[in-house]
Amino acid sequence: MPTLSLKYGKACLSCSVSETRTLRVKQRGPFPDPLNAIRRALDNPIGTPRLREIVQPGEQVVIVTSDITRYTASELYLPVLTDDLNRCGIRDRDITILIGLGIHRKQTTAEHRQIVGQIYNRFSVVDHEVDQPSELIDLGSTSSGFPVHVNRRLVEADRIIVTGTISLHYFAGFGGGRKGLIPGVASRTTCMATHFAIFNPVEIGGRSPQARPANLQGNPVHHAILEAARMVNPDFLLNTVLTPDKKIAGVYCGDLEKAHLKGCQQAKDLYTVPIDRLADLAIVSCGGHPKDINFIQAHKALDYSVQAVKPGGTLILLAACPDGFGNDSFFHWFKYQDLQNFEWALRSNYEINGQTAFATLLKARSWRIILVSSFTREQTERMGMEKASDLNEALMMAKKKLPRQPDIVVIPEGGIILPELTSQWI
Repeated sequence: MPTLSLKYGKACLSCSVSETRTLRVKQRGPFPDPLNAIRRALDNPIGTPRLREIVQPGEQVVIVTSDITRYTASELYLPVLTDDLNRCGIRDRDITILIGLGIHRKQTTAEHRQIVGQIYNRFSVVDHEVDQPSELIDLGSTSSGFPVHVNRRLVEADRIIVTGTISLHYFAGFGGGRKGLIPGVASRTTCMATHFAIFNPVEIGGRSPQARPANLQGNPVHHAILEAARMVNPDFLLNTVLTPDKKIAGVYCGDLEKAHLKGCQQAKDLYTVPIDRLADLAIVSCGGHPKDINFIQAHKALDYSVQAVKPGGTLILLAACPDGFGNDSFFHWFKYQDLQNFEWALRSNYEINGQTAFATLLKARSWRIILVSSFTREQTERMGMEKASDLNEALMMAKKKLPRQPDIVVIPEGGIILPELTSQWI
């Protein structure tokens, strides 16, 4: 039998299994030289003029970029972008790099250096303050009544450039684009309100089926975030699409929506993998550190990978989670074990991490999930899953409820691959 070696934290776990299918990201290379790709995108924006036709000498410019949890190749594109601004007559002291933390923690000086790269000492680099009223400006409300509060620097600046990377997102469809602003530099209230759109109206109940990865059409979360982001009225977008090994596959510049949509097409082509049938068992690695640094991050792999498994089938998830759950507000939500009560509690007091907990329990009630992680048996079972000490034990547990000749699929990079069924499964 073939031997599997799958990433688990900073190590690997191995085992022998019967014949399997392996789902991997499609290779679409060769990919462009990164610096040339950035320059070409800046010179050929989608839906807007070039920066030299937008900015004026002496204007104040804010560049929004992602925090350390989302690698974007910012250390490559920020030097090119700021040099372009310099050529437009924008001085270094008139440029602020604003780190879009959303509800994440502040960054360290070392992390700022890593994000900004070689130009770190030339510019003011500041973290967004999600809970600091003096750092926020009220832009009003969306058509649905969502309040829109954003970092005051955006309103005070003459020009706003939002940057980031486009990847799959488990209920907003894709990251990047509008998400660089909302939730990137929004208040906690705004973050929660836009993400709350995942739920159907109360008279219907449940989650919107359109709020799913790789889908923007009719996605209520996407539309809520986009409407709020448009109220910020950014002047320019720069987004990358990255390969699994963090190389630039594409760069998209220009209009907040039009350039982002173009990049989403490449991201979907790169990260969705067609399958012609559903499996009895999926063996899934998140992709190792940092994709399984905590459970909130590891949940992405779980959410994508169940799409390859028959309803009621089994999934083994390898997620080391050395940093635990990822947020103190996550695990306490599992005091709700009845899904209807859980949903009503979220509707009454919505939290993004509560939504992730709800999504976890929802999947655990639809599939059998065996978790290999650092969590205790009690913690694992509270999340609706079964604990295994290692991959071999997980396989032994799985086989007890599998057919005699199970259809097995292996997903080595579960945090970035979305299986898509290409035929009607019966």
